[in-house]
Amino acid sequence: MDRDELAFYLALEQCPGIGPVNFRKIVESAGFTPSRASIALLQKANPSLLNSNQLNHLKNPDQESIERALEWLNSSSEHHILTIKDPEYPDLLKEVRDAPSILYAIGNTDLLNSPQIAIIGSRNCTPGGANTARDFSAYLARAGLTITSGMALGIDQQAHQGALDASGNTIAVIGTGIDRIYPSKNRQLAYQIAQKGLLLSEFPLGTPPNSENFPRRNRVISGLSVATLVVEATRKSGSLITAHYGLEQGREVFAIPGSIHNPQAKGCHHLIRQGAKLVDQASDIIDDIGSLLGFMAQQPVNDPTTEAVEMDTDYHKLLETIGYDPVSFESLVQHSGLTIEQLSSMLLILELNDHIQTVAGGKYVRC
Repeated sequence: MDRDELAFYLALEQCPGIGPVNFRKIVESAGFTPSRASIALLQKANPSLLNSNQLNHLKNPDQESIERALEWLNSSSEHHILTIKDPEYPDLLKEVRDAPSILYAIGNTDLLNSPQIAIIGSRNCTPGGANTARDFSAYLARAGLTITSGMALGIDQQAHQGALDASGNTIAVIGTGIDRIYPSKNRQLAYQIAQKGLLLSEFPLGTPPNSENFPRRNRVISGLSVATLVVEATRKSGSLITAHYGLEQGREVFAIPGSIHNPQAKGCHHLIRQGAKLVDQASDIIDDIGSLLGFMAQQPVNDPTTEAVEMDTDYHKLLETIGYDPVSFESLVQHSGLTIEQLSSMLLILELNDHIQTVAGGKYVRC
């Protein structure tokens, strides 16, 4: 697409009241070409297409912001601006009724049409949830899936990192302009994703992290993906918005269950009641969607989400005493038969080897 055509699409997207649906109607209208002349002809044939305010805006667009976007595009071969008419625009996302009109990207745009799974969850995840997200992500990335998430803290962050650690592919769909990284704690992660995967946004350059951006961002995450996996989520988590978008878009939704006492598991349990598929190991997902994707005839040899724990009998007995619900140190002293010194030492070893974790109130749970 040449400079003038892209400049026109950018001007059209700026028009007040033209959202993704109307943008698509206009550019797919019979006889449309990306120019002000074609808009005038279409308006004459269909007066309801654009109002006078929108026509005036097209005649006098915000030229400064358009030039800024074009300069950004030309500043690096890794910078991309895709309209819904571009052949590189992801096919699966086009199926979404309100698919973004324009996408801004940094990195490998070939990943947009690769088979993707969204891995999402709570920003305030538990240590066990973080490990689960990272392990599932690494396994699925090694199986050939691109891991797509929102680059938030918590589960999103771990999902991206798991894919990178496995030398797999990952896409981060962000809720700001592509030139702004939010949260700032993920700046290094964003750099890694831009180098080895893809950063993606539908928002114009300079867009700040406004709260209303993130639900819009979520429909893109699910829209790009053949399936969505929710690792941990509260009942009010934004992850449930993404999952519901996935269900509405006809995509598979998976959820990992947790303890009934863990508030971070409540959202997953709610999704399961709503029809999401319960999974407790990563290979379950490949078994379920592999036939849809054809390419995955073989699975990775080792599934870290099912590996057995190797330790002596005393440690096994202590793990059984701890269980998967929070238990206090005092209760463990009472029920394990161990001295305070023995118990303290064994708990430290178990925690260092990621078999248990501490939670609120200084209690312990199995990972």
